Amino acid sequence: MSTITSFNVPLLGMPNVPKSIGPVDTVANRFETPDYGQNKDELKEKFTQFFGETFYGQTLKSMRSTVGKPAYFHGGQAEEVFRGQLDQHLAEHLTEATADRFASPLFKRQFPNHVDQAAMKNSATNSSLDQLQNLSRR
Repeated sequence: MSTITSFNVPLLGMPNVPKSIGPVDTVANRFETPDYGQNKDELKEKFTQFFGETFYGQTLKSMRSTVGKPAYFHGGQAEEVFRGQLDQHLAEHLTEATADRFASPLFKRQFPNHVDQAAMKNSATNSSLDQLQNLSRR
């Protein structure tokens, strides 16, 4: 039976934070609502893209698994690789066409703070435009 007599434990230092992000101060921002980036629609676009490609990719994969290989004229491994690429391409196009219908309710449920912030921003923009319309010329 052997025992471990000594082992090296690496010393943990400060994390490597890119300079573009800057220092992270968790105490100051502890009670503020999170900001999801400069472009708030980017989060929704990425969520929709991820959900759509995952959903349609798995659907196409399940569809292909129910159909067996033909007895004649099967392309072998090259055809299977091409089918994988074709399914990925189809999933991307289906995502662009129809994923909003599925992803929007899920996005609202997953990120309610983001939806509320976007609604407040839109209402503030609309109210400022209404105020501009109420101005009269002399």
